[in-house]
Amino acid sequence: MSDVRVLLVDDQPLLRMGFRLALESQAELVVVGEAGNGREAVALSGELRPDVVVMDVRMPVLDGIAATGEIVNAHPDVRILILTTFDLDEYAFAGLRAGASGFLLKDVPPEDLVSAIRTIARGDAVVAPRVTRRLLEEFSGRLPVDGDLAPAHTVDDLTERETEVLRELATGATNAEIAAHLFLAEATVKTHVSRILMKLGLRDRVQAVIFAYESRLVEPS
Repeated sequence: MSDVRVLLVDDQPLLRMGFRLALESQAELVVVGEAGNGREAVALSGELRPDVVVMDVRMPVLDGIAATGEIVNAHPDVRILILTTFDLDEYAFAGLRAGASGFLLKDVPPEDLVSAIRTIARGDAVVAPRVTRRLLEEFSGRLPVDGDLAPAHTVDDLTERETEVLRELATGATNAEIAAHLFLAEATVKTHVSRILMKLGLRDRVQAVIFAYESRLVEPS
């Protein structure tokens, strides 16, 4: 793939330095800038137009969740990777709802961070489906659906088969698992997932899972 332009956002300079060293060891990853708070991240995203923003959550001036929402709204082509301290941090859930394409723990091995950035740059999500499910089950019953975030489309926009695929996806199943359960070819499942995202105006699988829970197609256990 061509060079991936990355913006690092964290209020701790030492962490940014560590991330930079890890990323610049990869020929195709280019760190185009650094920001120490969310407001700087929003400004630099507009100025530098990175492919991926590696975003901390708890920062001064403007937190990573608010910054994510502003960046995604202004620049839908910029992908956000949220970094969190705990895998069930409600801020991670809020970040996904704000438009992030996934999240990682801050203590992930460097190779996982590199892999996640590559994946997001391709337009995919990096949150493991079962981890997404845990987040949703933990917080979807407690976090109100903001009117501004209410989906513009409904499950009624989907065919019966697409609804079945979305329900399976929301349980944390992979494409291969969905294919086996619904007796479909894996390529067919991929096609259905693509159509679901297009019809519902969603960015990726993570947003599709959130849609399934918030539209009550699937209920938290």
